[in-house]
Amino acid sequence: MAMHYINRYAILIFSCGGAAGYDFPSVLQWFAERVDRIILLFDAHKLEISDEFSEAIRALKGNEDKIRVVLNKADMVETQQLMRVYGALMWSLGKVFNTPEVLRVYIGSFWSEPLMIPNNRRLFELEEQDLFQDIQNLPRNSALRKLNDLVKRARLVRVHAYIISYLKKEMPSVFRKGNKKKQLINELPVIYAKIQLEHHISPGDFPDCAKMQEQLMIHDFTKFHSLKLNMIDILDEMLTVDIAKLMPLLRQEDLDTTDNVVQGGAFDGTHNGPFIEGSMDGILEGIEDDEWVVTKDKPKYDEIFFNLAPTDGKLTGTKAKNWMITTKLPNSVLGKIWKLSDVDRDGMLDDEEFALASHLIEVKLDGHGLPPELPTHLIPPSKRRQKGSAE
Repeated sequence: MAMHYINRYAILIFSCGGAAGYDFPSVLQWFAERVDRIILLFDAHKLEISDEFSEAIRALKGNEDKIRVVLNKADMVETQQLMRVYGALMWSLGKVFNTPEVLRVYIGSFWSEPLMIPNNRRLFELEEQDLFQDIQNLPRNSALRKLNDLVKRARLVRVHAYIISYLKKEMPSVFRKGNKKKQLINELPVIYAKIQLEHHISPGDFPDCAKMQEQLMIHDFTKFHSLKLNMIDILDEMLTVDIAKLMPLLRQEDLDTTDNVVQGGAFDGTHNGPFIEGSMDGILEGIEDDEWVVTKDKPKYDEIFFNLAPTDGKLTGTKAKNWMITTKLPNSVLGKIWKLSDVDRDGMLDDEEFALASHLIEVKLDGHGLPPELPTHLIPPSKRRQKGSAE
């Protein structure tokens, strides 16, 4: 079992693995109450929900609105098999969560390796963008999440008040207190049902019954307070009136703070999302040479370039894209390569820019990372001259 906590935007991510060696579900429950987003990771080619993983997921009860699911490495299975895997995952999650809400599942290949089966490339691209946008908008939605947490806690307080007052009312004043206490604790599920019907409370508002029974063992029911109806009325007014007044203010705040999104690092200027590239060793090749490092392979790149039938010495974005996707690299990587290669930003590639793109593709296929900006030694010679004359 693995877990990663990003403190600034409070993202909790975990996937199934080995034994943690401590009470991992309790740790998860503590984090789940404090984070904005919980992401469950599954691999499409080895889908399983072990008993340990199921127990950890059950620790997230009450936080279903924060949960997102990622079906990763979906490029390793054919489309028909992927449909079966998706259906099996939803069925398994439905048994674990036991809620009417359908969890949002993002399907894709969230790494920078070549796609083994590229048939669903467009689907993976759209799913990655949706997940990326969901994470980016976490700061914007944080106020709404805090309000939802307040509502959840207020409803829990109300239920606790009804439970405690019921237990106190049922206790005898003098004799057989111990026996009555044990009886009430054993009958707690029935008491839950009575309170639910009498006060029209949703079952989801009640605390975990087994845990409540365990905690009640150490308390003296005769010292519990009686129900204060005036305080319940104040709480109900807060839930029905005051919260309703806050909702339009939060929506307006979201509209006014359009720049309140996750920024920095991989979130600046690309659609790569929070997915890390490999080492940069391949990019450093030729940094000390006088000759452009791409020159030695340019003849073979030129052959491909002219076979693609350029117009006025340039390939359109469509023609270049159709060739680039044959490398089976994810769209997030190819988009970054395009951004680095289209040096003059005209939306097309000349022979040097195409050669540069081909070189960067080979660098990526060799397992190396890509830089955020094009290094000086990789700038095509003709573009260097243009830059120098412009200056």
